[in-house]
Amino acid sequence: MTPLPDFRLTGKVALITGASRGIGQAIAEAFALSGAKVVLTSRKQPGLDAVAQAIRAQGGEALPIAAHTGDTAAIASLIDQVMATFGGIDILVNNAGTNPHFGPLLSAEESHWQKTLDVNLVGYFRVVKACVGSMRSRGGGKVINLASVAGLQPLMGMGLYGVTKAGVLMLTRVLAAELAGDNIQVNAIAPGFVKTKFTRVLWETPQLYDAILKTIPQGRMAEPDELVGIALYLASSASDFTTGSVFVVDGGQLVSQKIEL
Repeated sequence: MTPLPDFRLTGKVALITGASRGIGQAIAEAFALSGAKVVLTSRKQPGLDAVAQAIRAQGGEALPIAAHTGDTAAIASLIDQVMATFGGIDILVNNAGTNPHFGPLLSAEESHWQKTLDVNLVGYFRVVKACVGSMRSRGGGKVINLASVAGLQPLMGMGLYGVTKAGVLMLTRVLAAELAGDNIQVNAIAPGFVKTKFTRVLWETPQLYDAILKTIPQGRMAEPDELVGIALYLASSASDFTTGSVFVVDGGQLVSQKIEL
């Protein structure tokens, strides 16, 4: 009889960026419940401490370290602290993101481009680069990049964000090819609209919210914990022959004919 896939993360060390809330928090908590030692990072320490406390209350291990993914020195310090505490890194979830511009693409300022690219795309590259050495030394690893349906299909008002997320998809594919020989699998999750603080302006603005729901066949936004299942698969040994793939979790949005907000 074929054994069931193993989704447990016992003994693994997982680094999650943007882990103080929303999708990052949900993934961190699930990984801890699955046996991983989780390293939580984002720009501000208080939010990380709160998540770490919740994880520890459930019997998990969590290390909260504030670091900005736009700062190479901060990332290096983060990795040094992880190595000193847990001895290595097996799983990376790149989730930190920003979206300072909403509107027509050509109305974006260069400062918007610089900030969004630096966090959403170059920041992912920086953290992967910092983690790969440890993964190689441990015989392999998993990289999970949070992208977006906005990187697959233009969404009105979200052009700049979408361009950076399209870049994340190509970054994922290139790294998957380059790191396959090191037994490092690199995949992306492309969520649709998820009800988080990050998207608050969308679901607290009735006109926008109603327009969004019309584009989603399931008629609602996702909750952060609905991203956990696919993240566990991609972090576990169950996905050892899966790399360079993009997993869409959008309630059917991309198969709907109604794609404009």
